[in-house]
Amino acid sequence: MKDSLLTNLSVQTLFDVAADAMLLVDDTGHVQQANPVALELLGYTFEQINDLEIEALIPESYRSQHHQHRNTYAKNPEKRPMGKGRDLVALRRDGSELAVDISLSPLDIGHQHFVLATLHIADKRRKVEEALKISEERLRLAKEAAGLGVFDFDYRHNIIHWDERMRDIWGEESEETVSYKKFVAAIHPDDRVARQAVIDRAIDPASNGEYSVDYRVRNPNDGVERWIATMGRIHFTNGHATRLLGVARDITDQKILEKTLQEQRAEMEALFKQQVASQTVSAIAHELNQPLAAISAYSEVALHALNSGTFNPENLKHALEGAVSQAQRAGKSLHELLAFMQKGELVTERFELNHVLKEALNIAKGDGYGDFSPLLSLEPAMPEVLGNVTQVRKILVNLLRNAVEAMRGAGAPSSAISITVRTNQRINMAHVTIQDSGPGLDADTAKRIFEPFFTTKPTGIGMGLAISRALTEANGGELWLEQNNKPGATFHFTLPFATLAFST
Repeated sequence: MKDSLLTNLSVQTLFDVAADAMLLVDDTGHVQQANPVALELLGYTFEQINDLEIEALIPESYRSQHHQHRNTYAKNPEKRPMGKGRDLVALRRDGSELAVDISLSPLDIGHQHFVLATLHIADKRRKVEEALKISEERLRLAKEAAGLGVFDFDYRHNIIHWDERMRDIWGEESEETVSYKKFVAAIHPDDRVARQAVIDRAIDPASNGEYSVDYRVRNPNDGVERWIATMGRIHFTNGHATRLLGVARDITDQKILEKTLQEQRAEMEALFKQQVASQTVSAIAHELNQPLAAISAYSEVALHALNSGTFNPENLKHALEGAVSQAQRAGKSLHELLAFMQKGELVTERFELNHVLKEALNIAKGDGYGDFSPLLSLEPAMPEVLGNVTQVRKILVNLLRNAVEAMRGAGAPSSAISITVRTNQRINMAHVTIQDSGPGLDADTAKRIFEPFFTTKPTGIGMGLAISRALTEANGGELWLEQNNKPGATFHFTLPFATLAFST
């Protein structure tokens, strides 16, 4: 029977290797052929299923319904799903029932009419469809909750496919695609270079293809600017970027909040500095007022004696000795006051200097000093250092702020700050170098730069570098300014390694 029905070898091969379960049924309703998938699905051998009435493969409760479907089909045999797409039930040889979809196709072989019945497992299909539906619903809810827009940039055709949320952000109408040129036109001009730099790195085949950047978008309809956070991944084909698939989120409120917090922090820090300066000046004035008054009195006596022409050497000596004594008293009082202000036990710990440096960069940028390009050269796997993390972070932030302010004040064309962290082999300590692109310091300023209350800033109090040097020395290191002819100012400071400190 098999050879008589499917004499063509290629047809037989296709029937046997088909991925779906297939039954060949004659016009009397008897199975004449079944492929391996159908035999396995229904639990029969070919000998068992051959010439078996098709209703034997249907549960008894469904047979009358199936017989009706078969008769209807016989009157109009054409390719279509059985039961108009409704799920049916097949009966396996072991008596178990299996929900299936059945599609029917008329087939003429010789002068005989047959029906090719293809069976699909309905439960599996329903589960897949349900899982897909749930997944899509979860994605939709997640997108709505996060306010995400989805975009797909086709590099080969230079167009972007985007969803409704993306079009809303860009102020576009209902078009589901947009040219790349029109897409970029809405991006703030000041942000295009930075965004393009991120894309250039991402499309480098040597990179991991990750893309993440924030920029502003100007709505062409109302002129409103929004901050957008985008992230995605580049897809490559044969080493060439073909697609950028990503998401975008409106972070305007977050940026406004960050700016407000920065302004509040700046106000609080300015107030704090003002109070510190006021209290420091008050304390110093209190401690120095009496000895300075005494020095003035002794000096007047000596000056009067010299002007009179009839001075007594002993009296002059006494006046000068008194002035010297009071000057020494003033110096001692000042040192005692500074020691009192810096008193307290120094809490030290082991930490990674590279990590603290990156924290300091984030703090400086978050406090309104982000308009610079850090050029980092960090020694990998550097041993941990020993010190007070808070104080070291403060030193780094202060040096970064000074560098930014120097470049701002001079209107330097370059905003680069070179930062190097390395091991100083000569002294076996961690060595940090920070060099800005500002005008540098003249020789006289360089000599006084670490003096308390000396400042080159119109609104400075001149305590930043003095305090930074004191903190560095308290942590076992040194802070100094390099005297060279290079552009910009170069500061160095060192810290002891934790292993060396513990070994001693």
